[in-house]
Amino acid sequence: MIHSASSIFQVVAVCGCLSSSIYYLICLWSVFSYERRGGVIARPVPALPPVSILKPLKGTDPDIYESFRSHCLQEYPADYEIIFGVNDLDDPAVASVRQLQQEFPSRKIELVVSSATLGANVKVSNLEHMLEAARFEHLVINDSDIRVEPDYLRRVITPLMGPHVGMVTCPYRGVAAPTLGSRLESLGISTDFCAGVLVARQLEGGIRFGLGSTLAFRRPDLDLAGGFHSIVDYLADDYELGRRIAGLGLQVVLSDVVVETHLPAYDMKGFLSHQLRWARGVRDSRAGGYIGLVTTYGLMWALLAVIAAHGAPWSWAVFGVTVLLRLAVALVVGKLVLNDRQLLGHLWLLPLRDLIAVGVWVASFAGHTVTWRGDRFHLENGKLTRIE
Repeated sequence: MIHSASSIFQVVAVCGCLSSSIYYLICLWSVFSYERRGGVIARPVPALPPVSILKPLKGTDPDIYESFRSHCLQEYPADYEIIFGVNDLDDPAVASVRQLQQEFPSRKIELVVSSATLGANVKVSNLEHMLEAARFEHLVINDSDIRVEPDYLRRVITPLMGPHVGMVTCPYRGVAAPTLGSRLESLGISTDFCAGVLVARQLEGGIRFGLGSTLAFRRPDLDLAGGFHSIVDYLADDYELGRRIAGLGLQVVLSDVVVETHLPAYDMKGFLSHQLRWARGVRDSRAGGYIGLVTTYGLMWALLAVIAAHGAPWSWAVFGVTVLLRLAVALVVGKLVLNDRQLLGHLWLLPLRDLIAVGVWVASFAGHTVTWRGDRFHLENGKLTRIE
């Protein structure tokens, strides 16, 4: 009986290694397909349109002023404005907006303050109010902690001029603070999250969701998709907005622009809380794909194969091949696609990060509570209900 159970565990573990290895090979194929096409091939257009950049705020982020400032330094041939939105005039981010207005008096920078909360997602509630102040049809939304290069706006808007493109979104890399939690977060973005986005793009013939790093779209398409008010209770608002625009029969394309986010100095508790919120959001948004993630945890399956086989030579060979492919994905995605300058220094943490990811995946099925910017919510079917 014991021998039979051991054999079953060996078979399951080897199958897990095989499925993970296939996934890693698909990741590499997806990267080279993305790079070969240069991300989104932007066709020349006669003129670029004016743009309203919407940045909803709540609290401060690391180097937030430099992130704001990068949006004022765009080499963009047409007019553009930046609209910030807060729910409370006493929000600490307001000081950075005021400073920005002083440094760039010729740039149209507006602050919209509205205490009227339209739903559980305060960020989307702010966007609804900010939209009233936006002058232009072409809109760009990105998170408050996103830092961009001077050619960002031009390269993001150009693909949107195509007749069948409804949204442009961007991959991103994380710049870690000098804490273990922050380094693990950055490592996960560069070696796992972006790889999954590229795989979705390859296997689904494009993506059907947006990323909070950048959402560029047109106001008429937003109206046809139901407007901001229709997603004001959703946790994964970026995902939901991209899904709805794709539902209009329009393409959601992944830009060749990589933006940057400076991560908070997470302690381990903060890191795990953030990972759990993200995991439960994905679980509710893409349930089938999320459940299937268990087949991609190569390091876990490789370790189980060695344990189940009592360290037999063949199990170590399986372990070596699986780990080698995992490292290849980490290096190719992190360096070739994202140009993550911290990756090599953090790579030794990859086994810890991958095993923690397994634990978070398991824990994500154990409840429906998430914590977001200090507030607690009940999450069900993608929608938030505030817990008082």
